[in-house]
Amino acid sequence: LLVPSSLLSMCDDCISIVSGSKKVLATDIICGPGHGISIGSLGSRNSEDYVSDVVLNRAKLSGTTNGVRIKTWQGGSGSASNIKFQNVEMHNVKNPIIIDQSYCDQSKPCKEQSSAVQVKNVVYQNIKGTSASNVAIDFDCSKKYPCQGIVLHDVNLVAEGGGSAKAKCNNINLKNIGTVTPRCS
Repeated sequence: LLVPSSLLSMCDDCISIVSGSKKVLATDIICGPGHGISIGSLGSRNSEDYVSDVVLNRAKLSGTTNGVRIKTWQGGSGSASNIKFQNVEMHNVKNPIIIDQSYCDQSKPCKEQSSAVQVKNVVYQNIKGTSASNVAIDFDCSKKYPCQGIVLHDVNLVAEGGGSAKAKCNNINLKNIGTVTPRCS
């Protein structure tokens, strides 16, 4: 599936890549405002969902809630794998890079489950810009099914206004290549 060069401005996800998607190439995306670019949500209602071989190349996001996001519900199964986000510019994005394996779209906390959609082999390359929050990278991966093969390659995200931003990284197998700011501690 090829998503052509597009200018997207809406109130929800600019692009949402859902279960069953494979061999997706999205290029030259301009997005904002809205929720950004999402893979998922996957695993809703204990479903078995798969997304694979996705490339997002050249995107500009401005004033979005999220930048590039992978979101999965607890209790689901399947995988989100072989994903590459490259050459992405962000301006004033609240959550520039986020993986949420415990997505919960309700007011009360969701019950912890024993299964999760596996997130593996995800590359973030040449990602730069500003974060509207102090957390520019948020990897919240499952204890039982940690994120595997995650690569940050030449990532430079700072807080809007030039301050420093931070990275939160839980239950992840992560490799940094080149200059990566901020870094997981």
